[in-house]
Amino acid sequence: MVFLKSMDWVVYQILANSCCRAARKMRSYGFFLRNLSLKTSQQHPFFPSVTKCCLEGRGSQTLICDIDGALLRSLSFFPYFMLVAFEGGSIFRAFVLLSSWSFLWFLYSELRLRVMIFITFCGLRIKGMETVERSVLPKFYLENINLQVYELWASTGSRVVFTSVPRVMVEGFLKEYLSVNHVLGTEMQTVLGKYFTGLPSGSGLLAKSSALKEFFGEKKPDIGLGSSSLHDHHFISICKESYVVTEEDSKSCPSSVMTRDKYPKPLVFHDGRLAFFPTPSATLAMFLWLPLVIFLAIYRICIGIFLPYKMANLLGIWSGIDIKLKGEDINYHSESGNKRKGVLYVFSHRTLLDPVFLCATLGRSLTAVTYSLSKTSEIIASIRTVRLTRDRKKDGETMKRLLSEGDLVVCPEGTTCREPYLLRFSSLFAELADEIVPVAIYTHEHVLWNNCKWLEMSRPHLLPHEP
Repeated sequence: MVFLKSMDWVVYQILANSCCRAARKMRSYGFFLRNLSLKTSQQHPFFPSVTKCCLEGRGSQTLICDIDGALLRSLSFFPYFMLVAFEGGSIFRAFVLLSSWSFLWFLYSELRLRVMIFITFCGLRIKGMETVERSVLPKFYLENINLQVYELWASTGSRVVFTSVPRVMVEGFLKEYLSVNHVLGTEMQTVLGKYFTGLPSGSGLLAKSSALKEFFGEKKPDIGLGSSSLHDHHFISICKESYVVTEEDSKSCPSSVMTRDKYPKPLVFHDGRLAFFPTPSATLAMFLWLPLVIFLAIYRICIGIFLPYKMANLLGIWSGIDIKLKGEDINYHSESGNKRKGVLYVFSHRTLLDPVFLCATLGRSLTAVTYSLSKTSEIIASIRTVRLTRDRKKDGETMKRLLSEGDLVVCPEGTTCREPYLLRFSSLFAELADEIVPVAIYTHEHVLWNNCKWLEMSRPHLLPHEP
């Protein structure tokens, strides 16, 4: 018995000392290196600011830079990992990534990046990542491009991007929207050709300085652009000219913000569920708000289906719905005071709720024709819906029959567009009615777009009310 107690005490001491040494090591590598990186970022950079770079005569020169810290104004790549986790993965994966932020904050940059990559990509479908890269990330990349950096970028003839973030997250956007020539980033391991393992392949995260030397050989690039960190200083020092993007250049300077009219390529279509830039604080606010969605959806479905429009509008206002009507009264009446039949309301299609809000504004029920509305949305819809077939002859006959029965709502674009553009539309509606009322609809989402597939029941009722 004494021997067992002695052995237990020895094992306890060994484990305690091991844990103590591990804690000291984590503290030295985490807190110390993070504080060191903060101090170095606050020091005066060794190279001039990008604002002092002359843009003339750069047409034949080559520019090298990193998308993280240079091309984008955002100071952290966490929001983009959150977009991949939420849109390409699941809400559970996004919650795990958010929960890890308090731990990630204490790690040095390379280890922090490794942890974010693992949480985001472990078990993620390759197909899901490709969808997010093509239809979700470009919107947020364009909104966060540093205009001063892009002006230098556009003035050069050749561009090469070196980045430690996974190549699959940035290559599609850089080549399609910014006409980059080459993208070198961290390659990810895959299994069965369908899933990511969450681990970098080969030698790990891309070492930008080594990759630059291997790519160009003895030849030096003309212009190097990086952040004010020491790692980027070593990276861009190989170039003939070197410039840095400081935090003041990214955040404080209004001239660094790229407006929509200066986008290198118009952003017409984009997908995804998040309508905001998912920083840690904004994502936390979303998760705190989500439990209220179910109760809010049930409440609005009930008042929309069972109550008259005037009462439903009043109760909807109390729940946060705000409807503003600009223009003339669009209720058409005959001289005798009776409502006329066969008026066709044609609107720009922004959300699934467009016909519902039009009916609420008019104070009477209309029939809406749809193309690809889900069965769930049809069941809980507070107005009558009729499916079209995309066959011009059949659809024309269907709409004529509906117009003979009453007023009709149609969206000639055939699909929703979140951006301020009018899509190409069918002219069939102009041949069917004598009275055509054009209606322009504008909406602004703060948290979720109205195509929340993982919460189909509340999908038509998420849009009007957001915190």
